[in-house]
Amino acid sequence: MTTAKPLVALTAAVLTITGLAAWRMHSGVPGNPTLKPSESRPPSGSDMFGDGTPDFLRLGPTDDAAFRNWFTYLAESMYYRGPARLPKEIDDCAALIRFSYRETFRVHDARWANDLDVDDAIFLPAVEKYQYPHTPLGAALFRIRAGAFRAEDLSDGTFAQFADAQTLRRFNTHLISRNIAAALPGDLLFFQQIDQSMPFHTMVFVGRSHFESDSEPRLVYHTGPLGQTSGEIRRPSLATLLQHPEPRWRPVPGNNNFLGVYRWNILR
Repeated sequence: MTTAKPLVALTAAVLTITGLAAWRMHSGVPGNPTLKPSESRPPSGSDMFGDGTPDFLRLGPTDDAAFRNWFTYLAESMYYRGPARLPKEIDDCAALIRFSYRETFRVHDARWANDLDVDDAIFLPAVEKYQYPHTPLGAALFRIRAGAFRAEDLSDGTFAQFADAQTLRRFNTHLISRNIAAALPGDLLFFQQIDQSMPFHTMVFVGRSHFESDSEPRLVYHTGPLGQTSGEIRRPSLATLLQHPEPRWRPVPGNNNFLGVYRWNILR
């Protein structure tokens, strides 16, 4: 099982919870006169890629970077929590991704930090286009049905708060490559193990760690239940995963169980 470690962020200055007042003054949160409120774009039928994701959800280049930083930071940070401090909702690989995705779009202020019981708060540029739960889709962030986007999708249950690993792959991300060299931080790796009760499994490609000084690319994932236990979060290096003792878990083109590197549709 994993054990908690002190959090040492490499990509930005780390502020303890007692320093959150200063953090608030520089991060555009309530109380700061420089705050620019999120404005949700009005729904439209535009879906330039026909992937089911409305264009008003897609992020621009600046927000792309902010999304990748927060998403990987949050997913990796869960590795450093003992099992007792993990949010109860994180019980398998898809749950870790849903949690990290949703929390990426939060306003990361003092209330958020206290509610999430973070050890240290980190300043990273925020996604500005919209904030959860005040998004163009409300709290229902994940598409769960096939098809290009239609205006009716906003009210007929096509989007939901829950999505399993297969649904994340089919309706919320798109294939980039089966070559791991194409992965960028925040991309997802998908595997299909047909002999398991939960055949679809996913990992977050973190890239360079937010918490360690090495430059070895990392991945993070939740194992799901293991035997009589609830499982654990693991954070192997890419080199370690490529040499996994079970070849079916290696992210290489010759492994038919490896479905490939996928990227979020909102980054398209």
